[in-house]
Amino acid sequence: MLNYAVNHTAAFLAGMPKKTRKAKGQFFVSAETARFMADMFDLSNIHQTVSILDPGTGTGILSIALIERISREYPNLQIHLTCYEVDSDVLPILKKNLTYIENLLNGKLEYQIIEEDYILAQADSFNENLFSDALPSKYDYIISNPPYMKVARNHPSALAMSKVVHGAPNLYFLFAAMSLFNLNENAEMVYIIPRSWTSGAYFKAFREYLLTEGIIEQIHLFVSRDKVFSKEQVLQETIIIKVKRSRQKSNTILITSSHSGNNFSNITKLSVPYNSIVSGEDMYVYLPTNKEELDIIKKINTYQSTLPNEGLRMKTGIVVDFRQWNELRNSPGAHTLPLFYSQHIFNGRVNHHPSGKKYDWIVDEKPTLIQKSKNYVFIKRFTAKEEKRRLQCGIYSPKDFKEYKYIGTENKINFVDRIDGKEMDEKTTYGVFALLNSTLFDKYYRILNGSTQVNSSEINNIPIPPVSIIKKIGEQVLNSDDLSTRNCDKIIAEVAYA
Repeated sequence: MLNYAVNHTAAFLAGMPKKTRKAKGQFFVSAETARFMADMFDLSNIHQTVSILDPGTGTGILSIALIERISREYPNLQIHLTCYEVDSDVLPILKKNLTYIENLLNGKLEYQIIEEDYILAQADSFNENLFSDALPSKYDYIISNPPYMKVARNHPSALAMSKVVHGAPNLYFLFAAMSLFNLNENAEMVYIIPRSWTSGAYFKAFREYLLTEGIIEQIHLFVSRDKVFSKEQVLQETIIIKVKRSRQKSNTILITSSHSGNNFSNITKLSVPYNSIVSGEDMYVYLPTNKEELDIIKKINTYQSTLPNEGLRMKTGIVVDFRQWNELRNSPGAHTLPLFYSQHIFNGRVNHHPSGKKYDWIVDEKPTLIQKSKNYVFIKRFTAKEEKRRLQCGIYSPKDFKEYKYIGTENKINFVDRIDGKEMDEKTTYGVFALLNSTLFDKYYRILNGSTQVNSSEINNIPIPPVSIIKKIGEQVLNSDDLSTRNCDKIIAEVAYA
């Protein structure tokens, strides 16, 4: 069954430019991925008649993989399949594929294709609109590869599901939230989606809905992300999740990992405590791939405090250079201050050597664009994916820039400062630097966030030792005059995580 659908899909892909599909957020999974996702479902309590939903069906690869498995293991079952698809390019292929499967199963499959927008068709039910006549449809199994596409806050789908939208919406998590709504109690859904929802402020409302109304039973990680989508160009790190609709929380989550793209022959398994994966007020979802990474999570979670709890906060640089051309200068002068970029962070220190940018200076005319020159820890917001470290930081010391009372920070750096606006003392500054410069925190952040961007809200949520211990760490770093990661690792291991 699946091979038939895959062959027809391959013919479609050959005639459709990738740019066209990318504009729709449309990417197709391989047969191997489809079978793996179908195998994730628990069929042990299956009924004589089962209902399947495939929202954003495409050519039907995923739902056909699930039907193939069910019909093989339970050949006498009656299967009802509901598909949502609006793309006129793929609808003929979907209809041809499902007609073929229907004939092959001799009346054991009934299907309907709803040519409506999946989100908008059920928005009233999702929002409990009292004037809606339609009861929400509920299903036993939902399988989906949703569209991956950012949309505006005023996009009809985003407006229809505003209670799960906190920041910049993406169609994939709107589909996932609606699918959870469409599940029967204790029923399951399997989704292949980017991992970006697992952390960050933009996805907070979605995480709260997902983790309140459902429980994650399994997460599959692709250690190599280059070939997850065969013949496609998906840059985001992708994961597969299995979620059960239930408010009764589980004690564990199964984390599986494959190490060779969409080849699932070499899979590692890790059963981990649920509260080690889903943690904190913002319900971040951590993704360890092995026991070492799980131990890192446990070690960081030794402490319950955070930077804001200790009167500190990581913030984002103030100056967006391409918007402030009129205030930028290419050389020092009267009423001109140094502007710091990520290129000025080097070997644990902050300098103001030429950055390679056209403008390294900013005028002091607008108070909103400048800040006091005082102790800070600067950290790069963006790093290249091939770099060994994600957290790359440096100490900004006002002693190195005595002629300036104010400075500018460009938007591609973050900085740690006191919340009350007063100056961090040197011990605290060096202690915060040591934590962020350590191997422990760098690995922890990689488990938390799969992108190359360092998000200030995520750093502000990482558990840290209290300031009293941070100062002890900073004092030792100061006395040693050694800002290397190796030295920071040694000191924090002895002082904070013995």
